[in-house]
Amino acid sequence: MKRIFVVRHCKAEEQAPSAELTEQGEKQAIELADFFTDRNIDYIVSSPYERAHATIKPLAQHRQLEIQLDDRLTERILTAKDHPDWYDMLRRTFDDLDLHYEGGESSHEATQRILHVLNDILQSNHTNAVIVSHGNLISLLLHYFDPQMGFKEWERMTNPDVFELLFEEKSSEQRPLLQRIWVN
Repeated sequence: MKRIFVVRHCKAEEQAPSAELTEQGEKQAIELADFFTDRNIDYIVSSPYERAHATIKPLAQHRQLEIQLDDRLTERILTAKDHPDWYDMLRRTFDDLDLHYEGGESSHEATQRILHVLNDILQSNHTNAVIVSHGNLISLLLHYFDPQMGFKEWERMTNPDVFELLFEEKSSEQRPLLQRIWVN
């Protein structure tokens, strides 16, 4: 049995890859480390964005684990251009998983990225792993396993947020037991 905790980063200053956590986000990262104290975490993989690995750094230090940075966990690029209607554009990508805007990824493409990370963990010897990433990418992973998890659920996600995926087999082809376990 494998337990994978999917964590959305804590509150950050902005959306740039180098954006740091806010003062509140730094406090949240410590609360998150406390939250995981009794969960025997044995592996941590994170987006290389500053706000993501800073979110899980207190836990990694407490557990004396190295944070593995993985480019496949970076936030999904919706489009290469700034659009004032990006919110509606994003909503449409939950209805049409193959919708592809100029310079961006479709929901399907982004989902495949995070599924590869998940499968790497499922094929490993790790039993209690943490994946740290970004809201849109995480919501696409959750949608893959539970089609009821869509745009509205993305809107309700918090910074941070934590979801637990419990797998009985070593494959993401099966549907894990999925539950949100973070309570603000």
